[in-house]
Amino acid sequence: MKMEENSRVAFQGERGAFSEEAAVKLLGEEITLVPRPTFEALFSAIRDGAADYILAPIENSLAGSVHRSFDLLVMDRRLNILAEVIIPIVHNLVGSPGTRFEEIQAVESHPVALAQCERFFALHPCLKRLATEDTAGSVREVIAARDHTRAAIAGRRAAEIYGGVILREHLEDNRENYTRFLLLSESQSVPQDANKLSLVFELDHRPGALYHSLEPFARRNLNVMKIESRPVHGSPWQYRFYLDLQASRSDPEVAAALGELEKLVVRLRILGSYASARSSDSNRKS
Repeated sequence: MKMEENSRVAFQGERGAFSEEAAVKLLGEEITLVPRPTFEALFSAIRDGAADYILAPIENSLAGSVHRSFDLLVMDRRLNILAEVIIPIVHNLVGSPGTRFEEIQAVESHPVALAQCERFFALHPCLKRLATEDTAGSVREVIAARDHTRAAIAGRRAAEIYGGVILREHLEDNRENYTRFLLLSESQSVPQDANKLSLVFELDHRPGALYHSLEPFARRNLNVMKIESRPVHGSPWQYRFYLDLQASRSDPEVAAALGELEKLVVRLRILGSYASARSSDSNRKS
């Protein structure tokens, strides 16, 4: 995806995070990267004047959906999905320069990263696990401490940025580990090659409501790629449904299906129309 040089792109985490890697893969090295400490800070970055775009993780192939991203996206009705990118998640053991693997006593990282490396910890039960806020941040702290008894689990980019040494590669239990990210902005533009559609709606409590809401797509042979429910905050036992469709809004059949859907649901919002990313990376690197 092309954008203006030095466009500011916010991501959650420290420099070297997987989110930063995804931003560079999608938009190139010319962008200005804006780290934000929390998801709340990330989703307020455009409103705060700190960034022009937001890149948010939305789904991991093993851990599932990133619910906080879903909820914050719906809360800010000005945000629109412009693009998506999928990157492989490769976990490496990173230590400070001069560290030998035999010296390590504790390994720190984000809880999800630690959980995705169970086989490594089973092979090395003497290693203590320490949960932190961020994979790249854990590398930064380990390198700053220059403590050879500590190491972190993170991506290669984090090791390169902070001057760490990769002691072990591919700690992840499953090599088919990918995270999908969404590029968000307040622009309502639609790329010419858009072939994917994301939307969210709410339903009344009545028999068959969800079935009938999906029927306009099934009847037109439109592929629903993902469906997920989330609670409506402030309305106990009410739910909203997220759908990803393999569809273009310029298709008359899609427009007709959306018209029918709007009459069947309580609230309908189109989150974005954008080009689908590749589901895998044939040139996967460690």
